Amino acid sequence: MNAKLRVTISGAMLCALLVVGCRNTSTARVDQNVRAAADIHKAELLKELDKKWENPPVHFELGQLYHAAGDYSKAEYYYNQALNFNPAYREVQAAMVKLQLDKGDRTRADWVANGYMTQLASIPEQLLSLGVAFEKCGLDDYALKCYQEALKTSPDSSTVNRQLGYYYLAKNKKDLAKEYFIRSFQLNPDQPDVAGELGRLGVAVRIPDAPTPAPAPSQNMKQPTKPASQPK
Repeated sequence: MNAKLRVTISGAMLCALLVVGCRNTSTARVDQNVRAAADIHKAELLKELDKKWENPPVHFELGQLYHAAGDYSKAEYYYNQALNFNPAYREVQAAMVKLQLDKGDRTRADWVANGYMTQLASIPEQLLSLGVAFEKCGLDDYALKCYQEALKTSPDSSTVNRQLGYYYLAKNKKDLAKEYFIRSFQLNPDQPDVAGELGRLGVAVRIPDAPTPAPAPSQNMKQPTKPASQPK
């Protein structure tokens, strides 16, 4: 199956499964159809794993389907398989934390999340990646903790300050967003997107002009003559 089409179909089924159980009985047939489609897709993914077991994205996708259906033990199994083959799969790590929360185990969710963050304590770029994955799962508290840990490790990083600016902007906390955007721009003025956000927040900034390239040597420029050799 075409990968892009598969992702689209899977995404639609996941969205539908997440709301199963929130409707009245008049939609039971629709729910059954959604579940049937999900079962067909699971079978397709399992066939892919029969061909190649070491396939982290397929394990992750299966985990998501079981997660959405409320089969948490199978979801955790496939999430773990994905992480066994790709320990740096940030989206799976975020999904694993969300799974613990959906199971009602906040203590374990905190423990799992802190474990991932500890592994990345000295790598701000990876902390940012994990934070973005948490945000995609709607786990904003964990995302913010990642960004704050990255800032402790690298306070003079324009990228980290920029990410915090966008985080607070998404939460409509414009004063905090402005503070981090200003800091990011001070550290690296060559950021048109940050300059644009600051402008919309009422802060006037000036993007530095691009350096003027040095003129090319003229074809008619007289070349230096080679000094005559000294008589022996």
